[in-house]
Amino acid sequence: MSIDLTTRGAATPNAAHLLWDSAERHSDRLAIVERDSTVRYTTLRDRAAAFATGLWAAGVEANDRVALLLERGWDAAAAFFGTLAAGAIAVVVSDTLRPRQIEHMLAHSGARCLVTTADLLARQPHRLSTDATILDAGAIRSSGSSLVPVPRLGSDIAQIVYTSGSTGLPKGVMVSHANLWAVTDAVIGYLEVTDVDRIASLLPFSFVYGIGQLLCAVGAGAALVVERSPLPQQMIETVRAQGVTVLGAVPSLWNRLLRLPAFVNAPLPALRVMTNAGGHLPPHAVASLRRAQPDARLYLMYGLTEAVRCTYLPPEELDRRPDSMGRAIPGGETYVLQEDGTLAPPGEIGELVYRGPTVTLGYWKDPELTARVFRPHPLRPTGTADAERVVYSGDLVRRDAEGFLYFVGRKDRIIKTMGYRVGPDEILGVLYASGEIADAVVVGEPDEERGERIVAHVVIAGGGSLERLQAHCGRELPRYMQPARIEVRDALPLLPNGKHDLAAVRALSGRV
Repeated sequence: MSIDLTTRGAATPNAAHLLWDSAERHSDRLAIVERDSTVRYTTLRDRAAAFATGLWAAGVEANDRVALLLERGWDAAAAFFGTLAAGAIAVVVSDTLRPRQIEHMLAHSGARCLVTTADLLARQPHRLSTDATILDAGAIRSSGSSLVPVPRLGSDIAQIVYTSGSTGLPKGVMVSHANLWAVTDAVIGYLEVTDVDRIASLLPFSFVYGIGQLLCAVGAGAALVVERSPLPQQMIETVRAQGVTVLGAVPSLWNRLLRLPAFVNAPLPALRVMTNAGGHLPPHAVASLRRAQPDARLYLMYGLTEAVRCTYLPPEELDRRPDSMGRAIPGGETYVLQEDGTLAPPGEIGELVYRGPTVTLGYWKDPELTARVFRPHPLRPTGTADAERVVYSGDLVRRDAEGFLYFVGRKDRIIKTMGYRVGPDEILGVLYASGEIADAVVVGEPDEERGERIVAHVVIAGGGSLERLQAHCGRELPRYMQPARIEVRDALPLLPNGKHDLAAVRALSGRV
């Protein structure tokens, strides 16, 4: 299935039309399934219209920023689409954040309004300090379905997505209405999502992967099955009970699910698609997922907030290249550039540069950083009228002779040790292949003799052994890639989006 932009939202490409159109086409179908409630598309559309009306009553105008601090679920989905329908810009805030991070997002975005609940505010350790008008979502009442989303241009900002902030304060990425249409169209297309699918929602809407699952469900008229429990056992119980057909997760969550007998030893009968994004999934985990759920097709996907979704590996390629991140999504192109700006030959490492309709508009209120990351197309003459901006990802990759990409590491995470450039993910693949660990992060630390030393922070698996892990590294890794130190942890710190918190991991070094 593919969204036909010539008939859906083309006249006024406000991305809220994803919901309005599905409510018209799939009025009686379930849109959101939660543990104790279900919501049909017409009800979700009417609730979104009520949010739009409530925002206008609170003084919100076109292009005002509206922060949404809500628990993931049908009301949060309605608030998101209602904000877009009102012509405002959505700033989705994770309900796991604390006042310092929330206040930064409100102040930095210049939010006119904060939509939340009294219960969520009461959970904060102290009262929020903000100039934004606080609007209680519970006080917003239905206003009927006659409202139509206000006209927007495809280039208008629909959303500001704040990065996870693993280093420093989060940055706001400006996502356009056209970006939302494009990524929804592409992902629905290659995953072959239809209106009979049930898509699991295990990830926060503040994360582009999480909001993307909502967009795909709504764009296809499918049902989004929301499970808010952080416990993998509960997640799988919900996935099984609700007949989920599409299940997406980040590597750290997949690793937790792979420790569950209920997932590993009991295939989910309805599951037809699994997706991974948000980080590299090592080949051993790929093999484990395929053994656990043999009837589900596994898609390895890659993206970054600045371009939402960039590449994917079709399931039929997994046997030949289980460690590949695939090729560009439909409508996109990728380049691997060397430091001198020339194309890297096959097999050589370079920076991934991406072009396509999912390239976002840049960083909110940060033109200098925008100019560094969003640059003119490197292979076209500059100064032309049709100049196009591309994203310099900061990720180092290599390309094989058939054009498939392989992740090496972040430019800012590459460990330079003993004269070599080492990608942490290559070491992680070896650590996981040992079978001795349940979770791991590899970082570099300053070292006068080596330049940097390699440090592995690991969670030992049940029945695992640090001694066997060390022996495995000695056999499988060259000397310059062997961790100088392996620190055993009970658990590794995570960000709200489920990725490892690298800043917190580095702060653990030397503390046992």
